[in-house]
Amino acid sequence: MTAGIPVLSLITWAPFVGALLIMFTARHRPRAVRLIAAISTGVSAALALWLYVAYDRQASGFQFYEKLPLVPPLGINYELAVDGMSLLMVLLTGIIIFAGVFASWTVASRSQEFYALLLALVTGVFGVFVSLDLFVLFLFYELAVLPMYLLIGIWGSTGEVRPRGIFAWAYRETGVGTKEYAAMKLTLYLLFGSAFILVGIFALYTSSGIGSFSFLDLEGVAFDRSLQRWVFLAFYVGFGILAGIWPLHTWSPDGHASAPTAVSMLHAGVLMKLGAYGVVRVGMGLLPSGAADLAWLVGMIACINIVYGALSAM
Repeated sequence: MTAGIPVLSLITWAPFVGALLIMFTARHRPRAVRLIAAISTGVSAALALWLYVAYDRQASGFQFYEKLPLVPPLGINYELAVDGMSLLMVLLTGIIIFAGVFASWTVASRSQEFYALLLALVTGVFGVFVSLDLFVLFLFYELAVLPMYLLIGIWGSTGEVRPRGIFAWAYRETGVGTKEYAAMKLTLYLLFGSAFILVGIFALYTSSGIGSFSFLDLEGVAFDRSLQRWVFLAFYVGFGILAGIWPLHTWSPDGHASAPTAVSMLHAGVLMKLGAYGVVRVGMGLLPSGAADLAWLVGMIACINIVYGALSAM
């Protein structure tokens, strides 16, 4: 904390408070709904900008530290902080979601639910970037992912596409529009990735022997090199799906094409970076030897992504 002000909590939870207020706002007052969304995201954006200015660039490590025990017997804590990398992502998220609210100003159909889900989603995004407890980080990650299904499935664009990718078997052509297919495909892919992330987190928790999910505690544990390779691979696949790595990327074009404007802005500007952030922060940060051993695989897939992306854009 700084001067007793939990600024990271304010940034993270302001949109969620806005979502709760929106749900208690009368349906016949869409203007009030939009104003609440704009004010709550504006508060987060303004505080994120203040955070960027107040950040001490001469100091190393994490700053604006906050901690609150949640489940002490299991070592689960509400633990927040930022460093240079997460600071920039918090600022980017604040700017994009504030702009996204105004880009969605004309949403008329069920605007109350739309803005509530959008604000819940951005709360999850902020939470991932500032969390130091891996269990809480995972909860925020799911909060960022799950509202996407409803936002795309209800308010997305229409049309028909052919299912493709490794999960096509789960959602064959049924005559529904693009938005339903894209929402289902996105959800299946990201939940598949979430399973890998959860396995990786509990592998670190159980093998560390310290009974803590804290990044700061786990950072000091010398994990077995073989374990590091396997757990890093789990994090790479889990977070990499959200980052759009080949060949688990096919959910992304459908999601972009079908998502409402604000969701597409978050998708391209923040959510896919959230996946890369997870690989760097959790995977490389806690498992440096495993990351080094698998650098050849990461580099090879990166090269394929570059070439494949260029060819797809032609």
